[in-house]
Amino acid sequence: MSLPAIVDTAWHPLADGNPPAWASGWGRDRYGVFVDVTLDEVTQCLRWIPPGPFLMGAPEGEPGRSADEGPQHRVILSRGFWLCDTPCTQALWQAVTGGNPSRFKSPDRPVEQVTRDDVQGFLSRINRRSPGLELTLPTEAQWEYACRADTTTALYAGDMVIRGQCDAPALDAIAWYAGNSGVGFDLPGGEDSRYWQQTQYQHEQAGSHPVARKRPNDWGLYDMLGNVWEWCLDGPRTYQDRPAIDPHGLPAHPDKDRVLRGGSWSSIARRVRAAYRYRHHPAYGSHDIGFRCAHAPS
Repeated sequence: MSLPAIVDTAWHPLADGNPPAWASGWGRDRYGVFVDVTLDEVTQCLRWIPPGPFLMGAPEGEPGRSADEGPQHRVILSRGFWLCDTPCTQALWQAVTGGNPSRFKSPDRPVEQVTRDDVQGFLSRINRRSPGLELTLPTEAQWEYACRADTTTALYAGDMVIRGQCDAPALDAIAWYAGNSGVGFDLPGGEDSRYWQQTQYQHEQAGSHPVARKRPNDWGLYDMLGNVWEWCLDGPRTYQDRPAIDPHGLPAHPDKDRVLRGGSWSSIARRVRAAYRYRHHPAYGSHDIGFRCAHAPS
């Protein structure tokens, strides 16, 4: 299946020099085109993710692969979209909602302990405050496409060797996971990690870390792997051995499971890969679950 002729991978919404009304800033850098949105002196950057094809899922033989990551198949996203360059921070959540449910409290860490239902409430509030912003969650396909950033390996940084349950050296530069999340952890009340098995580094307490401290992918997105799991818009679909255009797995009932992606600070190594899939009830929340926002231009 070839890319539909109607898709222009070079076009972006700022091509005419006119940013959207909700943007507080915009520009282009080494990673591409971006816009900023600011609420109560809290600024969030969104990166332009161009449309295009990619291979979704993991090939047979990838270390740590689960059965539901296959068959690997070609997916085409026919429309580009904006995606926040970090998970939603506690500062942004508090600016919008006035509260902070997180266990590991600090403004620059990801908000956590949020259910998908909580996230929907946040999105409704921020969209009312910024007409035209219309933030949503990315679909599972959009999330994996953005995470990979034109790569086909287990990580956007390359291949992955898993030396132990919580020991994959290639993750160290790009992700906070169970192997390294106790390194430099500086808050009281961290998770007891003394008995975690086969960790890359020895540590006694672990938890989330401030966003954007690890290396981003080639599209300027931070923490796509590790730190906190990220809620997606849709439920898990069954992969088919055929191409798909703009796939989604919207459940028939609002109480059905939704997808989470990316792994977290407490995840074993095999779960912190571009293809790994997790699911949970939308009313479930935990101190390793957060989200990031997307926006699709109309």
